[in-house]
Amino acid sequence: MPKVSDSFTKARKQEILSACEELYETKDFKDITVKDIAEKTSMSRASVYNYFQTKEEIFLGLLKREYDEWIASLDALRTKNDHLSVDEFADAMGQMLAERWQLLKILSMNHYDMESNSRPEMLACFKVSYGRSLAAVRECLEKFFPGMPAADVEDFLYAFFPFMFGIYPYTFVNERQKVAMKAAGVNYVFMTISEIVSRFVGTVLEGWNLIAPRKGEEGR
Repeated sequence: MPKVSDSFTKARKQEILSACEELYETKDFKDITVKDIAEKTSMSRASVYNYFQTKEEIFLGLLKREYDEWIASLDALRTKNDHLSVDEFADAMGQMLAERWQLLKILSMNHYDMESNSRPEMLACFKVSYGRSLAAVRECLEKFFPGMPAADVEDFLYAFFPFMFGIYPYTFVNERQKVAMKAAGVNYVFMTISEIVSRFVGTVLEGWNLIAPRKGEEGR
């Protein structure tokens, strides 16, 4: 049997992940099967199982890819900007995560199932990307807010990352939910991903009384 190159294996995995991503744009996790994913690729269902043993592993791979792309955006933000105010950093974080809505959707719905039903080696590979995302946000905070105590940086991380799990269900509300909230007398205020992330980041950072200029205050 001919040896398969690493580049071929990587390309096949990416094809599977892209098929899963496309399906997840219109269907829920519970409604997607490995057969559905295979039908959107050039492979058979049996071939898909050569790369991922469960549907959860495929979604975990997709989540890893989402984290990797977010990390690339964080690194670009850090390297392309010498200074950012609290507002500018908050807005940038909001815009980045608005582009990564699939990441937020997976986190809100399937995270526990994915980790519980994936092989240890797949889970460890994902955790590397998760750890790198923590480091990327930490490095941004350390660069743009050098006076921020290390303990406050860690507090921000362990407030922000759990907060990410609730962003998608708060910003994507279906008609049934709207009707139910109206019937219950809940005064729901719609916010986009960008708005809710920017408000959270800005409020938390300002709460630590950071010495950083707001928009329009530079040089005062």
